[in-house]
Amino acid sequence: MTCGDTVTISLDASPALSVEIWASFEFGQMLGSGEVLGKFDMSWDDLLDYGDEPFDILFLPIRDVHPSLTLQASVVHAFDDQGSAQIDSIVECQIARDTNAGHAQFAKYVLSRTVSHLNEAVQHFQLVLGQCPVDHPDRAAALTNLAWARLKGYIWKDLQDIDSIISLFREALALRPQGHPDHPLSLYHLTEALNWRYSEERTAVSIHESAQLYYKLLPLCPEGTYLCGIVAGTDGVDYVIRACNKLPKDSSDEGILLRRVVLEFCPRDNNHRPKALDRLAWALLTRFNQTGNIDDLDECIKCGREAKSLCPEDHSERDSYLNNLASSLRSRFNHQGNFNDLTEAITLYEEALRLCPVGHKSRDFSLNNLATVLLIRYNQHSDIDDVTRAISLLSEALTLRLPWNTNHDHTLNNLAGALQTRYDSLHVREDLDKAIDLYWDSIRLMRLDDPERHKYLHNLSSALCSRFMQTQENGDIEVAIQLCQESLNDLHSLHPDRYFSYLRLQEAYLSRCQMQHDLVNLSLAMENFRLASRHPTQGLPSRVETALRWIDTAENYQHDSALEAYQTCLELFNNHLITRSTIISRRDAAIAFRSARTLPVNAASCAIRRNDLLRAVELLEQGRGHQWSLTSRFRTPLEDLELASPELASRLSEIHKRLSDAQGSADSTDQAAADRAVVQYRRLQERWGAVVDEIRNLKAFSRFLLSPSYEDVQAAARHGPVIIFIASRYSCSTIIIPTSGDPRHVPLPSIVLADLIVLKDRFTRAIRRASRMSPEQPRRDLIVLLRIVWDEIMLPIVNVLKGDLNLDRHSRIWLCPTAAFTSIPLHAANPFLTRADRSKEPCLEDLYVCSYTPTLSALVRSRQLMRNRVTPSFVMIGQGQPGAGKGKALLAVDSELEIVHELAPATVNRTILSGDAATRAGVLEALKENTWVHLACHGKQDHQQPYSSHFVMRDEYLTLLDIMENDIPHAEFAFLSACHTAVGDEETPDEVIHLAAGLHFSGFRSVICTLWEVDDSVAKHVVEAFYKYMFHPREEGVMDCRKAAWALNRATHVVKTRVPLEQRIVFIHIGV
Repeated sequence: MTCGDTVTISLDASPALSVEIWASFEFGQMLGSGEVLGKFDMSWDDLLDYGDEPFDILFLPIRDVHPSLTLQASVVHAFDDQGSAQIDSIVECQIARDTNAGHAQFAKYVLSRTVSHLNEAVQHFQLVLGQCPVDHPDRAAALTNLAWARLKGYIWKDLQDIDSIISLFREALALRPQGHPDHPLSLYHLTEALNWRYSEERTAVSIHESAQLYYKLLPLCPEGTYLCGIVAGTDGVDYVIRACNKLPKDSSDEGILLRRVVLEFCPRDNNHRPKALDRLAWALLTRFNQTGNIDDLDECIKCGREAKSLCPEDHSERDSYLNNLASSLRSRFNHQGNFNDLTEAITLYEEALRLCPVGHKSRDFSLNNLATVLLIRYNQHSDIDDVTRAISLLSEALTLRLPWNTNHDHTLNNLAGALQTRYDSLHVREDLDKAIDLYWDSIRLMRLDDPERHKYLHNLSSALCSRFMQTQENGDIEVAIQLCQESLNDLHSLHPDRYFSYLRLQEAYLSRCQMQHDLVNLSLAMENFRLASRHPTQGLPSRVETALRWIDTAENYQHDSALEAYQTCLELFNNHLITRSTIISRRDAAIAFRSARTLPVNAASCAIRRNDLLRAVELLEQGRGHQWSLTSRFRTPLEDLELASPELASRLSEIHKRLSDAQGSADSTDQAAADRAVVQYRRLQERWGAVVDEIRNLKAFSRFLLSPSYEDVQAAARHGPVIIFIASRYSCSTIIIPTSGDPRHVPLPSIVLADLIVLKDRFTRAIRRASRMSPEQPRRDLIVLLRIVWDEIMLPIVNVLKGDLNLDRHSRIWLCPTAAFTSIPLHAANPFLTRADRSKEPCLEDLYVCSYTPTLSALVRSRQLMRNRVTPSFVMIGQGQPGAGKGKALLAVDSELEIVHELAPATVNRTILSGDAATRAGVLEALKENTWVHLACHGKQDHQQPYSSHFVMRDEYLTLLDIMENDIPHAEFAFLSACHTAVGDEETPDEVIHLAAGLHFSGFRSVICTLWEVDDSVAKHVVEAFYKYMFHPREEGVMDCRKAAWALNRATHVVKTRVPLEQRIVFIHIGV
């Protein structure tokens, strides 16, 4: 009988109704009658009392399910016995009889817990299995019946050997593959057996497999079904989640896969989700610590942020989630050097400690963690209060972690590190000796196979080196070297922490060299500098710092590896900046390394001292203008590539656009959003690298977007020599790149870096003083300074230009200043001498037409862009009436615009944008739509954040960032009649971050700009003279931006009697 059947029963057949209910949990073919659910007896009178109404009969629960039967009885009038319906006779085979007998005995066992019933049930099911060979259609059901009965006996501890039970379930599952109606049920049966083995034996492999099976099972259990009820319940997936969350850390691929599977079981509203996220985060962090894979760390932080967000303030485990998220942020700071990560980590650790008052079970962890991050902050900012507090926190933690505590050795090591840090600052010998004792104690307590042991070893090594430098006890240095070598033996070749072992070995060998003056030890120190700097899985900031120390050491000892150290450091520094996803964050990353500010010029100086001028030029180009190089890279013309491979050109163009868009102008205040942006940017960078590698495999593209060679940048000197000014602490000199042939080195023996710094400050004061003088007053201070520039800097160069290069008078030259030279008006060098015939000794601009270029590559790129010219259009932009609080009114702006408009060729499309129309948005649009621009307004250099330097418009500032984020592909010429438009960033002078550079790199081939404040009342005289020469003869209507340098040269000569000296030399030309 099945559900819904009607059965006719004679009242004469039995004095009462007796019903036995059997059911099968399988959806496929049923073996026997199924399992006994229950049995009941009822008299006919009681049955008929219900009339025609249906009624329910309840049975005892089976497998946590409460079965029931709905009956409806009615009277059928008498009928002929011969015509009465007969219950279908069932042809019972031996299999069915044994199966039913097994179920009956099993039901008795379940009710009575009598082992004999279990044994008989197992015997019957075993007989059935023996009658169902491998190809029998009922074998899977026979296996399941036998396994389920034995599993129940195992659960109730009446049977043993869970392994054989699991084997039976495995075989049944194999016979019910994906698509079989009972495949989900067999999955569930196997998970139950695995779960029970785990609960009894704590074998992690069992719960691992169970979780993997649940991952397959859950989608196969429709909502509302019997199987869904038991699988999704407390003893189903919840049990698996809880068990997995209690497993030890496992950072293997399998362990992390398990954590991902468990997380899939926990939707957003599942109360197990925070724990699942936390466990996945820890597994990822552990794997990151072993491999240095930044993807693991980013995912770890993402999980940690979500876990924290799911825990309210009063959550019992909030302190744990805060500590864990902070630890992952601390690791990312160590690896990538983003100070936002360090700041956030400290904030989280502080909150965690507040949640763990005295007496809290986890207070020791919070004390230890906060102390560790305070020491990291000390290494960045050198605030001794951080060290003092760290020692106090660790001392308290040590009182909570007594010698029998498993973390006692960890706290000893950290306290030793804090004491050593204080020794490095205050040089109190007692701190160092105490630190060494604590290091030794921590190592003695630690197991030899502890995965953190290598850290303790190289920490102690460092302390012993410090003591060796004080005492010169050879025993200390020998042990220090031995400890480092032992730590290396504990680590695989790509483990990130090998970097620290190399670093400590370097420290030990260099210490011994300093004491014993042994060149062998010096060579070993340099080799370990090399290994540490190039260790691929350590974070770039650490490797940059090490390379910088390698440079200093090699320079101090005049070691042959110095140039290699510079090259390595420049490559690492560039790679580090590329990882930053925003323009501002790249500058922040650059200024974090104070000693890297002069890296390019020192590298060039090193190459010069080794008589390798070509290498000096290449190193300067590699190390200067990183920001502009990256921005320009995204706007590289691809015409040649399109001819060679249209498909690769299209792919690269698409990635360039996405990279440019992804840079953004500022970091997001939403840390999770900022993290997502960084990950997206890194993915795009990886795609970019893969496409560029393909391009470099093409013929003639092997050097595509690589750092330029000397042959590449010599193209900058095609129309006149380029003079590079190198201001290094080792020497000051220049390199002249001629139109053809080898570069010339021109030493500047009478000037050193300190002189240039003083000269820069004197110029600042002289210009400020001159601005307060009347036009008629002589500028004596300024004249003295420009004479120094001529005598000590430009005269030796002019002698080479005249003599060796035989350069004609009024030829074009380009000045490329670096470092301290960028703040000096080199173009205005003047001897201010009168000859015997009363004629004036020529100054630099009498001899040559001077232009500037930020880098050689920038000049090469501008010349390449000249090939893509369009019909010119000219917009004159002026804002003489800025909004309130944005500066004084510029009364001469409107008349200046009228002058420019009048002088511009009538055949050219000319537009004036001024007053209320000169808004930020309006000017940006005008820059995009026109090829020539004249801009007259207030300009301001922001010394704190140079990318916020701006032109003052009617409504908002037009910032350098605004300009950088807009590609202006057809731009040609810009005249910036505004203050401070070519004043660079003092923190990163070789990055050439100013408004004029922004326009130049955004596409303007030729730019007139200013070095300091402009007086608009006299600037218009220079402007008028400039455009008269620029457009001469006007009637021809020719607009050629390549005339700008010559026009400026002529203009400043003709206005000498009307414009004071400082207002003539304030204007410079950049570009072609």
